[in-house]
Amino acid sequence: MKRFWIPVIISAMTLCVGCSSSSTSPDVKFEKAKVSKEVALTSDTNAPSCHVVLEVDYATGSNAETVKAINDAIEQRLFSMQGLSMQQAVDSFANQYVREYKEELAPLYLEDKEDELKRTWYAYNYSIDTETQSGRDDAVVVYLMTLDYYEGGAHGFNQQLVMNFDKLSGKQLTLQDVFVPGYEAQLTELLLEKLMDMTDTKNMDELREKGFLFSMEMFPSENFILGSDKITFIYNAYEIAPYAMGSSEIELSYDDVSSILKKTE
Repeated sequence: MKRFWIPVIISAMTLCVGCSSSSTSPDVKFEKAKVSKEVALTSDTNAPSCHVVLEVDYATGSNAETVKAINDAIEQRLFSMQGLSMQQAVDSFANQYVREYKEELAPLYLEDKEDELKRTWYAYNYSIDTETQSGRDDAVVVYLMTLDYYEGGAHGFNQQLVMNFDKLSGKQLTLQDVFVPGYEAQLTELLLEKLMDMTDTKNMDELREKGFLFSMEMFPSENFILGSDKITFIYNAYEIAPYAMGSSEIELSYDDVSSILKKTE
């Protein structure tokens, strides 16, 4: 089945955190598109089911270009769609997800249904929940998404995803927009130093003994929160540590990165 990831940010002048129909500027407001859908895999009694719950913030308002930029980014990120209303997008995604669930898994389940131990493999769920925060210099809106899903196997997954948007234009901000050219090496070093400080380690061997960076190198994640007083880099399971250790957050103050930070106007 297709997997879709999600985090986003949004543009406005004032901000209400995690609320529906909240006024964030004279021109931009945020509302929620919601859908909840559950469907049984087969018509058998006590057949496993798939449950999809989506609650997605989207922009509304008179600034058509900003609103469109924001909503197009959200729809593309979460659903690989554009041009629909957000309610149409969440409905379309949920319908497609449960349809593919039945088409792809029903034949497999019919072969396995006598094995009670395998039944839970077919009980799928997929949920998205979003919220917004005010970001750097009150010129950025941070759009945060929590994604939880189980699609068979030993365990489910939880991901914290983020996108940052310029309030006025709706432009999505990347690390290249935040830092000066050539920032990568110094930022990587700062992140590694902070991780060692967080874990009370002095070198890479000690860090790896604690489960971090065992088979990968440190890198600046594009999954970051451009906050009011710091930048938080979020690493989900498997990115710098194994699943059992969950997600990791590394915080750098703007003073920490002042030498590579682009100046705001």
